Amino acid sequence: MSKYYNPNRKKYLYDSLSKETFRLSRSKIDLFLNCPRCFYLDRKLGVAQPPGYPFSLNSAVDKLLKKEFDIHRANETAHPLMRAYGIDAIPLRHEKIDEWRDALRRGITYTIAEEHVVITGGVDDVWVNPKGEFYIVDYKATSKEEEVTLDADWQIGYKRQMEIYQWLFRQNGYTVSSTGYFVYCNGNTDKEAFDGKLEFNIKIIPYVGDDGWVEKTILSAIECLKGDHIPEMGADCDYCKYREAVRQFEK
Repeated sequence: MSKYYNPNRKKYLYDSLSKETFRLSRSKIDLFLNCPRCFYLDRKLGVAQPPGYPFSLNSAVDKLLKKEFDIHRANETAHPLMRAYGIDAIPLRHEKIDEWRDALRRGITYTIAEEHVVITGGVDDVWVNPKGEFYIVDYKATSKEEEVTLDADWQIGYKRQMEIYQWLFRQNGYTVSSTGYFVYCNGNTDKEAFDGKLEFNIKIIPYVGDDGWVEKTILSAIECLKGDHIPEMGADCDYCKYREAVRQFEK
C-alpha cells in the first residue's frame, strides 16, 4: 500500500459553486462507468479507492518503447514494426507531443467551459499518415502463454481509453482516424534460462473506435457530481461489495 494514500482527501474535489476549473481525467471517466458510487466518493468526497501496486516493469517497457519510437520521430521514418504490419505512417513530430504524453501534469485537454470542467488524458503515442490523419497509439505489456488479443471482457477499459483519446484530439481540431493501434508486448517465458534479460514478442493490434458515447458520458458524470446523494454502486464493483460485506458484521 502506498504511504501517500490519503483516504480523506480535502483537495481537488468537485464543487459545483466553484468557478475554478475542475480536472476530470480519462481514468476517472472510466471509474464512473464502472461504479458511479466510487466515482462520487472519490471526486466529490475525497475518499478514493485504495491504490494498486505500481506496475514498474510495465512502466519500464513503456519508457523504452517511447525512446525507440522517438528515434524514428526525430528522423521522420517509420518504425520497422509499422512497416511489418503495413501501416503507412510515421511517429508524429509535433511541438506538443511531450505535453500530450504527460498524463500526470498536462496531457491532451478539452475544456467544457459552461461546466468549468477540463477533460484530460495522457496518450502513449500518436502516429500520422501521409494524409495528415492521426492514429492514436497505446502501449501495453503483459506475459501470457496464449496469443495477446483485445477479446477479454475486462479489456473494454482499453477500448474506452482509446476512444476517449480519439475524442479529445477531435475536440482539439485534429483529424483522427477511427483506427487506433495497441503496441502489445508479451514477455516470453519459453526460454531455457533467464540470463538476466526478459525478451518480448511485440504485436500491433488495430482497433476501430467509436467515440459516440464519450461526450454524453462526461456530461452524465458531471451531473452525478452535482448531486447531493451518493449514487448506487456499480454492478461489478469489488470495492463496494467488500464494503457491503464488512458492514454486515459491523452492524
